[in-house]
Amino acid sequence: MRQPSELETLLLEGIRAAGLPEPEHEYHFAKDIKRYWRFDYAWVAQKIAAEAEGATWARGRHTRGAGFAADCAKYNEATLRGWRVLRFTREQITGKDGVAVAALARALGGEGE
Repeated sequence: MRQPSELETLLLEGIRAAGLPEPEHEYHFAKDIKRYWRFDYAWVAQKIAAEAEGATWARGRHTRGAGFAADCAKYNEATLRGWRVLRFTREQITGKDGVAVAALARALGGEGE
C-alpha cells in the first residue's frame, strides 16, 4: 500500500480533528472485474468514499484527457455499485471554511437528506 499523499494526509488530519470515524486508506474496490481502482479513503460499511483531487489547476492527472476519462470510468463503476464518492480539491480540504470535512460529516451522519 502506498503512503498517503500530502493532500490525503491533510484530509485525514481534518477527519480526525472533527472526530469522524477512521476511514480505510487505499480501499480497493471492483476486484471482481480485476480493476486496480482504489479510493483514497473509504468508510466501507456506509459505502462512502473520499477522493483528494490534487493539481486541479496545474494540468494534473485528474484534469488531462486520459486521466479524466479514467476517473469517469472509476466513479461511474463506484456509483453503479452503490458507493457515494465525494471528491475534494486542495482548496476544499485546506480552506478555513472546512468544506471537505463538513461534507463528510453530513454524509456519515446522514444530515441534510
